[in-house]
Amino acid sequence: MDGLPHAAKQGFDALYGLTVTELEDGIARGEVVVREELKQPSGLVHGGVFAALAEGLTSLATALAVAADGGKATGQAHQTSLLRPITSGTIHGTARARHRGRSSWVWDVEITDDQGLLCALTRMTVAVRAREG
Repeated sequence: MDGLPHAAKQGFDALYGLTVTELEDGIARGEVVVREELKQPSGLVHGGVFAALAEGLTSLATALAVAADGGKATGQAHQTSLLRPITSGTIHGTARARHRGRSSWVWDVEITDDQGLLCALTRMTVAVRAREG
């Protein structure tokens, strides 16, 4: 986890509070502590937080994997199914690489609550491109 997880401490990932807890070959884990700013008026965590968590984890993990070959990674597409609300505690995300191509990676992300209940599923596609310059 040398260097790259610090990227989660800046930009949008820092805004919603992503903490990366594991980045290994083909797997990434992270969490977000629920705050009032992350909730809808009804008191549920906004679905966009789940999508952001998935994109943050998978973009960082893909970037780490392709950096040695001069690649960069950027989110290309995602589809998130919201299954169960979260209102408090910590949001936990586990991303697993399902396809590692030259131009894109595909990940499945499970998002759970503190009790380990499945709250959302995301299929995330991350584009891989050559670094410029």
